[in-house]
Amino acid sequence: MDEADWLAARFEEQRPQLVARECLKVLRSRRGRREEPLDDTVTEPAGEHQADDPEGAVLLADSVGPALMVILDTLAPAERLAFVLHDIFAVPFGDIAPILERSPVGTRQLASRARRRVQGAMPPRQVDPARQRRVVDAFLAALRDGDFDALVAVLDPEVVLRDDTAGLPGGAATMRGARAVGAYALRYSRSARFVRPALVDGTPGLAIRLPGRLIGALGLTVGADAITAIDMISDRGRLRQVKVTARGE
Repeated sequence: MDEADWLAARFEEQRPQLVARECLKVLRSRRGRREEPLDDTVTEPAGEHQADDPEGAVLLADSVGPALMVILDTLAPAERLAFVLHDIFAVPFGDIAPILERSPVGTRQLASRARRRVQGAMPPRQVDPARQRRVVDAFLAALRDGDFDALVAVLDPEVVLRDDTAGLPGGAATMRGARAVGAYALRYSRSARFVRPALVDGTPGLAIRLPGRLIGALGLTVGADAITAIDMISDRGRLRQVKVTARGE
């Protein structure tokens, strides 16, 4: 083995430590010197590769849209490295932690914080209206049956409940979490007979009607698989500004 081969072999042995650390150094240095991508860079669609294909994973990272790249550029270097290595390349937090000189728990928190910022800045995915209706109907059925487990099943773990009259426990205007929101919703299980499927500002939601009178509405934000937000609308002034119509099937 000549010297070049020996150096190459040593580099391969140390690649897990060397490459990530060098990337982290580059990311930190870009705080003072921003680099622009080449105009003629061509990316290959990621959909043609299997998720467990290493080459496909690299191409997936290369094909991330410009909008996401802009968002990633706003993250701190440690956040970005933790997010990309774990969420895109499926590197365990225990392997990422030594690179960042953090504990695995601290590394997980970095990736989680970065993930929330990325998801919050990306445009929401369009959900099929039929899928929205099914989720809303499942929520209403669970509410009428007083079925806590079924309610939680159609609520996102981080679902947020907002009340425009700040009438939640303790005078709060918001509540978060599937179990907390589900338990609160069950308080109104007996009154669910007055709740009907409706379109709230054109989106599948629920109307609360007494005979001949609308007294409230629930605006529901439905993600890919569950309800991510519930807006309780009962303030008379706001209720007049919301368009609530019967939902056609």
